[in-house]
Amino acid sequence: MKEGPDIAALATLLGDPARANMLAALMAGRALTAGELAREAGVMPQTASSHLSRLVEARLLVVEIQGRHRYFRIAGPEVAEAVEAIMGLAANLGRTRTRPGPKDPALRRARICYDHLAGEMGTLLYEALAAQGLIAATADGVGVTAAGRARFAAEGIDIGALEARPRPVCRACLDWSERRHHLAGSLGAALAQTILARGWARREPDSRAVTFTPDGLAAFRAFLGPEEGARRAG
Repeated sequence: MKEGPDIAALATLLGDPARANMLAALMAGRALTAGELAREAGVMPQTASSHLSRLVEARLLVVEIQGRHRYFRIAGPEVAEAVEAIMGLAANLGRTRTRPGPKDPALRRARICYDHLAGEMGTLLYEALAAQGLIAATADGVGVTAAGRARFAAEGIDIGALEARPRPVCRACLDWSERRHHLAGSLGAALAQTILARGWARREPDSRAVTFTPDGLAAFRAFLGPEEGARRAG
């Protein structure tokens, strides 16, 4: 292809195993040092520095300097959503690791995808919001309905304030483990923050995994609605 976006250059950056592991580690939404990312990638610090320089130059990562430390994070939600989409494509094509790690069941149950809820619980949330008519398909993808604006306002989420931000309010993000959609965008982030702030769930240390408490799971079921909550969020 002689015209249009250069997907080959981007694919080359994402296709390196060490860089892919670094990006996957940063999908937790936290900033990590070069040393931490070197361990995640299984490479020497000097090699990690070279990889990170390329990712920063390509604007896939940004670097923040605090004192003597440099912290790296994913450059923005559009990068995170692209990485999640590639994970979903890999899963659909059977391109999975031959040795699943011990945290895989927890990650599949519930995890943070950059800043929103993913995994089984994330897809349940998306489907329940759609079933209740709080979000609906639009010409641009998915959007908040009038009923949704009122419901989210009652939950302390101001849709008008989210609309004032440059980020899309709603985006359907293909979940790599469930192969269904979960809710991304600023509303997805706000809902994830609400779940954590209310103590329904907690983030596990050094992991993307999210664990719901027994009381939190009951509250989440109630939020999903009686039908969806009773049927699936067990």
